[in-house]
Amino acid sequence: MAQDKMGFWSVVAVGIGGMVGGGIFAVLGLSVQLAQGGAPVAFAIAGLIALITTYAYAQLSTTFVSRGGTVTFLNKAFGTGVFTGSLNLLLWLSYIVMLSLYASAFGSYGAVFFPESMQFWAKHLLISGAIVGITGLNLLSAEIIGRAESWIVAFKLLILGLFIALGIRGVDPAQLQPDTWASPLAMVSGGMIIFLAFEGFELMANTAEDVHQPDRTLPRAFYAAVLFVLVLYVLIAGTTVGTLTTDKIVEAKEYALAAAAEPFMGQLGFKLVAIAALLSTASALNATLYGTARLSFIIAQSGELPDVLEKKIWNKPIEGLLITSGLTLLVANLFNVSSISTMGSSGFLLIFAAVNYANFRLYRQTHSNRWISLLGTIACIAAVTVLLQQTARTQPQNLWVVVVMVGLAVAIEVGYRRLTKRHIHLRSPQD
Repeated sequence: MAQDKMGFWSVVAVGIGGMVGGGIFAVLGLSVQLAQGGAPVAFAIAGLIALITTYAYAQLSTTFVSRGGTVTFLNKAFGTGVFTGSLNLLLWLSYIVMLSLYASAFGSYGAVFFPESMQFWAKHLLISGAIVGITGLNLLSAEIIGRAESWIVAFKLLILGLFIALGIRGVDPAQLQPDTWASPLAMVSGGMIIFLAFEGFELMANTAEDVHQPDRTLPRAFYAAVLFVLVLYVLIAGTTVGTLTTDKIVEAKEYALAAAAEPFMGQLGFKLVAIAALLSTASALNATLYGTARLSFIIAQSGELPDVLEKKIWNKPIEGLLITSGLTLLVANLFNVSSISTMGSSGFLLIFAAVNYANFRLYRQTHSNRWISLLGTIACIAAVTVLLQQTARTQPQNLWVVVVMVGLAVAIEVGYRRLTKRHIHLRSPQD
């Protein structure tokens, strides 16, 4: 095997690193608030939808070997019309929301080290400092954190494994019984609002050009990574709900995992999980900001964003990086975790519905079972429908931010085409 090509375990590490980023630290408390004792089931529902969607990604990645990933798949299936352009912009906006979630989690976990009277301001200072600092690192050298990424992933998996190993012995089965679960609609909604904790598997598609024997390696890597994370999340949720009352988890919602560790790991466990969260969210922020700036570059190359974003300085898409960081600063500081999670999960569910349908349309080229991808399309649409219905009933203000996000993607695409008449073209795998 060529030394410069990625093998099975390297690709799996990309997927696990992308999924076990800041998501689980940020959304666990929110999931428990919605699903209550059924939080493990909520995570399992979200994981199963992600697992079905990995089939489409595995088939498309091995057929259209490209660093463009999702953008390439949508362009191949639907052409370069307003629909595809809007979806690509929605993907970019959804990643900005993900960045905001990571920054918010960084601020929440970092604030616990400050006196309670200072925590509100400390949180927002840490959010802003993390975004500005990581942006600076990307301007200078993203490799500073990148070199330590494998150690950070290993450390957070070690801490999460220790959390499960020590905590599972003290789980009270009564706190996981069906009579502690929320209603079925709230359970599904709880699974969908934390769906963005799984979305990182999408990053594996962007490695296709760098993978040794992608037709064999990528499918196995996709399934292995998603199954591992699905089991990990269910065990974490079960341990949390089984050892700490729902009221206490909700009270510590934004740093729930650290609070859940304290009963059986003590104050040291609380601090260890908080430190793991800080490292994890910082590394996820770095990797996602690096990738999102390049996503804006790829979309600009296809003509769906202004060509200024296609320019590189110091071999970096500086304009895309700065615009992405600026929008992240606004979203992370102006919206709460619930709003951010609703926006992010809705955006990715819509994108994944489109990717599933893309594989359904291209099944002859991808040699796929089209009915699996049709099932994935229906599951994603049904999931986002349930999420939005539950949001409209319980937090209608969050529904409007989703409508604005989707509407913004369409408005930018339509307005940009009409104003500039810029030519839209498909990217080749070599671009």
